[in-house]
Amino acid sequence: MGQQETVATSLADAVREGIGAALAQVDADLARRYPGDPGTRQPVHTVYVPGDVFAAGTLRSWGDQALAALDEHAPDAGALAAVLGIPDALAADVHDRVRAKLTREPVEDLRIDFEDGYGPRPDAEEDEAAARAAALVAAAYREGTAAPYMGIRMKCMEAAVRDRGIRTLDIFLTGLMAAGGLPEGLVLTLPKVTYAEQVTAMVRLLEAFEKEHGLEAGRIGFEIQIETTQSILGADGRATVARMIEAAEGRATSLHYGTFDYSASCGVSAAHQSLDHPVADHAKAVMQVAAAGTGVRLSDGSTNVLPVGPTEQVHAAWRLHHGLVRRSLARAYYQGWDMHPAHLPTRYAAVYTFYREGLEQAAARLAAYVAKAGGDVMDEPATAKALSGYLLRGLDCGAVDTAEVARLTGLTRADLDALAGRPAATA
Repeated sequence: MGQQETVATSLADAVREGIGAALAQVDADLARRYPGDPGTRQPVHTVYVPGDVFAAGTLRSWGDQALAALDEHAPDAGALAAVLGIPDALAADVHDRVRAKLTREPVEDLRIDFEDGYGPRPDAEEDEAAARAAALVAAAYREGTAAPYMGIRMKCMEAAVRDRGIRTLDIFLTGLMAAGGLPEGLVLTLPKVTYAEQVTAMVRLLEAFEKEHGLEAGRIGFEIQIETTQSILGADGRATVARMIEAAEGRATSLHYGTFDYSASCGVSAAHQSLDHPVADHAKAVMQVAAAGTGVRLSDGSTNVLPVGPTEQVHAAWRLHHGLVRRSLARAYYQGWDMHPAHLPTRYAAVYTFYREGLEQAAARLAAYVAKAGGDVMDEPATAKALSGYLLRGLDCGAVDTAEVARLTGLTRADLDALAGRPAATA
């Protein structure tokens, strides 16, 4: 009694040690390729504004236009709930949160577009627009009026526009450095990628810029837009998107699905190009599996049906947009593109409803898991990770509040981060 009982084994320590040595490279490879969630806030959307349209007041203008659309076409909680099918119990809270969001922070992620939304221009004109964009972004961060994330979409690495895209990126980044340095919320987007080698070229470009300015290696990351069939399935029959993530050498921050370019490249007619088309679902499923565990986030695309015109037409566009956003959220695409200020009310209404309607159930399941209290669902660590991630995303976007999550779960933000497998929370 009181002494540890000896159990019999058959394998010598050398066997275990040999297996450990044999798998050491695999262990290192897994840690490098699949570091998990970066622990940073993911924006719920990306707004694209052409390079010649972006101005100092663009963010506030989008918020004001969104509020005006809400006031005209759904002036109270009941009206918004009736249009979108929001449960009565949530209607007032969601409506109030949407209005507050549009007033406080209407845009979470802004991309100044020098690609499709800008088009070909004389070099001098694009040079001037790129330099102006840098000055405006730097001023916005300096004055506290910036979106949490801001940056540009350059032209792609295809031969016809490669030099122009590189020059625009160089002008923009150089302008930011001259104005005080790169902001923490800087995001760059590389569009129309077809070969992993184009991603490698972007890495080399950013390495050269970092070296020139004495920046920390790896300081500048970028998004990869998945808009071509070659980015999903290569000529050799292999899935390309995973190779692109690898080619980014740790710099890829997210994969963004390009609805219309990808659909068109698959031969889908214009009337049927949508986020819920089967070709879109296939591409996004491949992206999802390729990115899982890598720390690379996912973003869905957009709808081009704009909420403009008479109220009946606006309501129809709102219902379409709201339904597509809800569909994306259920499929673990927590970010998407918005193309018009009047898309913002339904973006936030969909996001806030999604997180608020599941709040109490998710919190109760997580609290029971932590307390090992059991219940009618037997949750595993992977489910606890998902539940924590759900609550964290709700906190990050303003759908739920820290105090109510703490009340419902008994957990702090640090507790949620740990359960979700995230590093300590950052901005």
